[in-house]
Amino acid sequence: MKFKIFLFTLFLSPTLFASSIVIGIAGASGAGKTTLARKLQNSLGEDVAVISQDNYYKDLSHLSIDQRTQTNFDAPSSIDFELLKTHLKALKAGKSIDLPVYDFVTHSRTNETVKIDPKKITIIEGCLVFAVPEIRDICDMKLFVDADMDICLCRRIERDQKERGRSFPDIRNQYLKTVRPMFIKHIAPSKAYADLIIPNESENAFVLDFISGQLSHIINPSLTCLGNSDA
Repeated sequence: MKFKIFLFTLFLSPTLFASSIVIGIAGASGAGKTTLARKLQNSLGEDVAVISQDNYYKDLSHLSIDQRTQTNFDAPSSIDFELLKTHLKALKAGKSIDLPVYDFVTHSRTNETVKIDPKKITIIEGCLVFAVPEIRDICDMKLFVDADMDICLCRRIERDQKERGRSFPDIRNQYLKTVRPMFIKHIAPSKAYADLIIPNESENAFVLDFISGQLSHIINPSLTCLGNSDA
């Protein structure tokens, strides 16, 4: 089996036996964070809520279109982490939240929200989740998806063209100007805080099964969890 875990410090801490936990998934843009989050949600069932850091981009409707396009959207300052922190704490406390909806075409927050009810497991995925201490400290389990930067770039180009209506020159310029520099400055160093580093999305099946098994006791407390057996 070619699968290799570069960093593995995950253990069954007391927090993982709590009634509600938060799982953070970080990594470069295009690394496969959203894919992993959705796979975990599908594997663990309806008692899992997934929210994205991307929903918490700050509203720039007060700026001109030219000013909006000049914003560094890959820096921590572009995200409303204070609201994200409030929402994560609310979900962990058993309270519902109104998830903001962001329009990537106009670079502004819409008037719509999506109600997210508290679940036994909340997954927060985003590039900068571990780079911000206030968010990182809320996470009971931290997973970092580590993919080759060339693969990440190809995925980002495809996504931004199809889902966000952006041109290739625009995507290329942003990647060189802010995406890559911010990855080096903020995201790559935050990998050190991960409990588990997943080196390649294509080999996630083994990791997915392992993590799902470790978390199954939260969904179904009657199950015997690894390391909590009398045997």
